[in-house]
Amino acid sequence: MTLLSKEIDAIHEGETQLSGPYPPKNPHELLRMVFLFPFSHAYSLMCGGPMGLYDLVNRSPGIPAVAERAPQYDCLVRDGNRLTTPDGEPYRSIESPLPVSEADVVGLSMVNSGDLHSALRLLDLAGIPRRAVERIPGVHPLVVGGNIGLANPEPMADFVDVIALGEAERSLPALLRIVHAHDSKPTERAGLLEQLARVPGLYVPSLYEPSFLPGGGISGITPRTPAVPGRVQRQYLTLAELHNAHFTYPITDGTAAGIHPVVGCRHSCAFCNLGIPPFRQAPLGMLTDYIDRLEQLKVRTIIISAPTFTQYKHRRELLEHIRAYADRAAAEGDKVTTIIGSIRADEISADYLDAVTELGDFGHLFTELNLSQARGIITIAPEWAAPDLVALYGKTQTPERVDKAIELCSANRSINTVMLYFIIGAPGEREDDRLAVADYAHRIRRLLGRPDGTVIVKLHQFMPKPGTPTQRLRMTDPDAVKAYGDQISDRLRTLVGNEDFERYYRVVYGETSRMRLEVVCSRGDRRVGHVLEDLYDAGTDLKTLTKAQLTEAMTRHGLDYDRHLRHMDDAVLPWQLLDHVDRQAERLLTNVLTTREAQ
Repeated sequence: MTLLSKEIDAIHEGETQLSGPYPPKNPHELLRMVFLFPFSHAYSLMCGGPMGLYDLVNRSPGIPAVAERAPQYDCLVRDGNRLTTPDGEPYRSIESPLPVSEADVVGLSMVNSGDLHSALRLLDLAGIPRRAVERIPGVHPLVVGGNIGLANPEPMADFVDVIALGEAERSLPALLRIVHAHDSKPTERAGLLEQLARVPGLYVPSLYEPSFLPGGGISGITPRTPAVPGRVQRQYLTLAELHNAHFTYPITDGTAAGIHPVVGCRHSCAFCNLGIPPFRQAPLGMLTDYIDRLEQLKVRTIIISAPTFTQYKHRRELLEHIRAYADRAAAEGDKVTTIIGSIRADEISADYLDAVTELGDFGHLFTELNLSQARGIITIAPEWAAPDLVALYGKTQTPERVDKAIELCSANRSINTVMLYFIIGAPGEREDDRLAVADYAHRIRRLLGRPDGTVIVKLHQFMPKPGTPTQRLRMTDPDAVKAYGDQISDRLRTLVGNEDFERYYRVVYGETSRMRLEVVCSRGDRRVGHVLEDLYDAGTDLKTLTKAQLTEAMTRHGLDYDRHLRHMDDAVLPWQLLDHVDRQAERLLTNVLTTREAQ
């Protein structure tokens, strides 16, 4: 038996479908869709978008397809930027021994724009030509992309056939029905793409012609045919249209499972895309029934992956239900751990903290920190230390509200660690604003009032996101942002002394290479995708990508790195077809921030 087969057999042994088995479908009469994951099996189960769609396809008799999953298996062999299977066998899914390359449709979920190059790795691994024009209709699968990493889809425009914008529970089934009906004419790809382009929420890049500007950006983008729309709108669905797997992980590996109690956010901060989808929340009964199922299976880790969980109106009842499960497990000698995403300081209450800490063993979702064990952590995102910057960017977490939240944490003796998220490098920010982050962290630890109290400062570079009012604002070079982080860390060390700094504080920042890629991928045109391909083919380590390497590769394609950092006061944006942001609101925000910065 091969290493890949052994790993897949072990996955089968550990997995359980949490809503019961799927109804039987005849795969010989249906399309085969394979979702490709740039993550290991365990992490792929946490990917709510593709996992929810996988469940929807397999659970719906009316959708003429079966769905499969192909994660980044542990046994895969890395050779530079490429992955290969051991023993030279074809890359296959968990569900089928057939090669992924023989699927009718493959799905690529791009979570982060700085990781778009993983699409090239997965297509190579599957043996599927990367560029859409190189794929032969009837021989190679249709490649469909989605998720927030494609908020600006243009860098992947020459590599992905179709991009699903927003929630795809309606657009993907429509795509599969059209492809299935078209299956008898597989070589007529042009007609198929035109049909798909008319489905709300589906963007077909090859049917649009951009006019490129020197250095980056476009002067216009027009449909190649009158049959396709001039604008494409993201799709967001009503609560009734979202099936259970949109809110609950459909499969567990036996160790962990999770829930998404809410979708969207009640707030609309100018820099954040959480508030773009309408706010919806899962019925309490759906979630408590799900927790009961986890108890039956003795799944002992519960992940609440919702950054706006404090907005869930039934949070107290849900946490009490989890606590009752934890109490019963404790009576059996087992421990239930609950992991919760970050929360808003202005939504913390004593009741919430009591309900969380009464869970027993609880922690928060900071996998990037590699904490060795769950601790009493509360995460708060002030974003800026300067109160007027908080207000200008539409944030509501004033220092007074944060202080009130910390006082509540101080009164709750189970909480000993506060993690603070800050944005640095944003327009309107001055040097004293950045240095004030250190003073803020020092003050928070004093206010927490715990001898063992720890403050973790997580610094994020300001990254304007397509589709938000900040999308045109200038960016600070990631290399300068790293220097800002050093300054904040040094100031905090000076304030508290070396001994206390090492014992009670952590300042976490960096990821400069990924941020360089985000700069160009979040705002670039179609030429950026070819830059990524060049770097990938050259074997450049994209985790340690230098500015010199990136700028050299961009120059070969007529692109200017610094142009992507500037304020984008262009008439047309690369993602113009999808842009629905109020232009007047963008100008007003720019003017206010520019005035503050100059003062």
